[in-house]
Amino acid sequence: MRLPRDLSGSNLATALKAFGYQITRQTGSHLRLTTDLGGQHSITIPAHSALRIGTLSAIISDIAEHHKMTKDEVSQKLFKDK
Repeated sequence: MRLPRDLSGSNLATALKAFGYQITRQTGSHLRLTTDLGGQHSITIPAHSALRIGTLSAIISDIAEHHKMTKDEVSQKLFKDK
């Protein structure tokens, strides 16, 4: 699945609620999200207007590894409406 090119950090944080992630803090322009599903896991995402594709890919890879899924499965669940 092709990743969206115009996704903001805030929109990604909202989409990650599907995996149980919640914003636990913000430092400057970065959001820290944490989930307890499948064990505690935290990620940091930039709250920029448009995420770089490499940054988005790395975040999705990290989430996929934690949830024992493929990147495509995570992408489909996050971006099924796009």
